[in-house]
Amino acid sequence: MFKRILIVCIGNICRSPTAEFLFRDKLKHRDIHISSAGLKALVGRPMDDNAMKILKERGIDAADHRARQLDQSMLREADLVLAMERIQLTAVSRVAPEASGKLFLLDKWQGADDVPDPYRQSREVFEHVHAMIERGVESWLRYI
Repeated sequence: MFKRILIVCIGNICRSPTAEFLFRDKLKHRDIHISSAGLKALVGRPMDDNAMKILKERGIDAADHRARQLDQSMLREADLVLAMERIQLTAVSRVAPEASGKLFLLDKWQGADDVPDPYRQSREVFEHVHAMIERGVESWLRYI
Protein backbone atom coordinates (compact mmCIF):
# COMPACT_ATOMS: atom_id res chain seq x y z
CA MET A 1 0.00 0.00 0.00
CA PHE A 2 1.05 3.52 -0.70
CA LYS A 3 1.04 5.75 2.38
CA ARG A 4 3.07 8.67 0.99
CA ILE A 5 2.58 9.92 -2.56
CA LEU A 6 4.73 12.66 -4.06
CA ILE A 7 3.85 14.39 -7.32
CA VAL A 8 6.57 16.22 -9.27
CA CYS A 9 6.68 18.79 -12.06
CA ILE A 10 8.96 21.74 -12.78
CA GLY A 11 7.71 24.84 -10.93
CA ASN A 12 5.23 23.22 -8.51
CA ILE A 13 2.61 25.88 -9.24
CA CYS A 14 0.46 24.28 -12.00
CA ARG A 15 0.52 20.56 -12.70
CA SER A 16 1.85 18.84 -9.59
CA PRO A 17 -0.28 20.82 -7.12
CA THR A 18 -3.34 20.22 -9.31
CA ALA A 19 -2.68 16.48 -9.11
CA GLU A 20 -1.93 16.75 -5.38
CA PHE A 21 -5.25 18.42 -4.60
CA LEU A 22 -7.21 16.10 -6.89
CA PHE A 23 -5.66 13.07 -5.15
CA ARG A 24 -6.37 14.61 -1.75
CA ASP A 25 -10.00 15.11 -2.71
CA LYS A 26 -10.39 11.56 -4.02
CA LEU A 27 -8.54 9.95 -1.10
CA LYS A 28 -9.73 12.22 1.72
CA HIS A 29 -11.14 9.33 3.74
CA ARG A 30 -7.91 7.32 3.62
CA ASP A 31 -4.77 7.70 5.68
CA ILE A 32 -2.50 8.71 2.80
CA HIS A 33 -0.16 11.69 2.78
CA ILE A 34 -0.08 13.42 -0.60
CA SER A 35 2.34 16.22 -1.46
CA SER A 36 4.01 17.83 -4.43
CA ALA A 37 7.29 19.51 -5.28
CA GLY A 38 9.15 20.97 -8.25
CA LEU A 39 12.48 20.23 -9.88
CA LYS A 40 12.97 23.98 -10.32
CA ALA A 41 10.28 25.15 -7.94
CA LEU A 42 9.17 28.74 -7.70
CA VAL A 43 9.61 28.31 -3.95
CA GLY A 44 6.96 29.93 -1.79
CA ARG A 45 4.69 30.93 -4.66
CA PRO A 46 1.01 30.00 -4.61
CA MET A 47 -0.63 28.02 -7.38
CA ASP A 48 -1.07 29.67 -10.73
CA ASP A 49 -4.39 31.57 -10.79
CA ASN A 50 -5.84 29.57 -13.69
CA ALA A 51 -4.99 26.22 -12.09
CA MET A 52 -6.40 27.34 -8.73
CA LYS A 53 -9.61 28.71 -10.26
CA ILE A 54 -10.30 25.48 -12.16
CA LEU A 55 -9.92 23.49 -8.93
CA LYS A 56 -12.11 25.99 -7.07
CA GLU A 57 -14.84 25.58 -9.71
CA ARG A 58 -14.82 21.88 -8.84
CA GLY A 59 -15.12 22.56 -5.12
CA ILE A 60 -11.45 22.15 -4.23
CA ASP A 61 -9.68 24.92 -2.32
CA ALA A 62 -5.94 25.03 -3.03
CA ALA A 63 -5.30 28.53 -1.68
CA ASP A 64 -2.87 27.24 0.98
CA HIS A 65 -0.47 25.69 -1.55
CA ARG A 66 3.07 27.07 -1.67
CA ALA A 67 5.66 25.75 -4.10
CA ARG A 68 8.42 23.53 -2.70
CA GLN A 69 11.76 22.48 -4.10
CA LEU A 70 12.20 18.73 -4.58
CA ASP A 71 14.93 17.16 -2.46
CA GLN A 72 16.34 13.72 -1.72
CA SER A 73 14.52 13.32 1.60
CA MET A 74 11.12 13.81 -0.06
CA LEU A 75 11.96 11.10 -2.58
CA ARG A 76 13.23 8.71 0.09
CA GLU A 77 10.11 9.16 2.22
CA ALA A 78 7.64 8.67 -0.65
CA ASP A 79 6.20 5.27 -1.49
CA LEU A 80 5.11 6.44 -4.94
CA VAL A 81 6.48 9.33 -7.00
CA LEU A 82 4.52 10.54 -10.02
CA ALA A 83 6.01 12.88 -12.62
CA MET A 84 4.32 14.77 -15.43
CA GLU A 85 6.89 14.16 -18.21
CA ARG A 86 9.43 11.52 -19.20
CA ILE A 87 12.26 14.05 -18.97
CA GLN A 88 11.27 14.63 -15.34
CA LEU A 89 11.59 10.90 -14.62
CA THR A 90 15.24 11.15 -15.65
CA ALA A 91 15.80 14.35 -13.65
CA VAL A 92 14.20 12.88 -10.51
CA SER A 93 16.34 9.75 -10.87
CA ARG A 94 19.42 11.97 -10.82
CA VAL A 95 18.32 13.60 -7.55
CA ALA A 96 17.84 10.21 -5.86
CA PRO A 97 18.77 7.15 -7.96
CA GLU A 98 17.42 4.88 -5.21
CA ALA A 99 13.91 6.23 -5.90
CA SER A 100 13.79 5.01 -9.50
CA GLY A 101 11.79 1.88 -8.60
CA LYS A 102 8.90 3.94 -7.27
CA LEU A 103 8.92 6.58 -10.00
CA PHE A 104 6.22 6.62 -12.71
CA LEU A 105 4.43 8.94 -15.08
CA LEU A 106 1.08 10.26 -13.88
CA ASP A 107 -0.30 9.09 -17.23
CA LYS A 108 1.16 5.57 -16.93
CA TRP A 109 -2.21 3.82 -17.21
CA GLN A 110 -3.65 6.11 -19.92
CA GLY A 111 -1.03 5.77 -22.65
CA ALA A 112 2.03 7.11 -20.83
CA ASP A 113 1.81 10.53 -22.44
CA ASP A 114 3.54 13.61 -21.09
CA VAL A 115 1.26 16.13 -19.40
CA PRO A 116 2.28 19.45 -21.01
CA ASP A 117 3.12 22.50 -18.95
CA PRO A 118 0.34 25.11 -19.18
CA TYR A 119 2.37 27.85 -17.45
CA ARG A 120 1.73 31.29 -18.98
CA GLN A 121 -0.75 29.89 -21.48
CA SER A 122 -4.48 30.43 -22.00
CA ARG A 123 -7.31 29.30 -19.77
CA GLU A 124 -8.24 26.77 -22.47
CA VAL A 125 -4.80 25.17 -22.24
CA PHE A 126 -5.15 24.98 -18.44
CA GLU A 127 -8.53 23.30 -18.83
CA HIS A 128 -7.08 20.75 -21.26
CA VAL A 129 -4.16 20.00 -18.93
CA HIS A 130 -6.49 19.81 -15.92
CA ALA A 131 -8.58 17.19 -17.74
CA MET A 132 -5.43 15.18 -18.51
CA ILE A 133 -4.35 15.35 -14.86
CA GLU A 134 -7.82 14.37 -13.70
CA ARG A 135 -7.76 11.29 -15.95
CA GLY A 136 -4.28 10.40 -14.69
CA VAL A 137 -5.37 10.70 -11.06
CA GLU A 138 -8.47 8.59 -11.69
CA SER A 139 -6.39 5.91 -13.40
CA TRP A 140 -4.14 5.50 -10.33
CA LEU A 141 -6.95 5.19 -7.77
CA ARG A 142 -7.44 1.43 -8.23
CA TYR A 143 -3.75 0.86 -7.41
CA ILE A 144 -3.66 2.99 -4.27
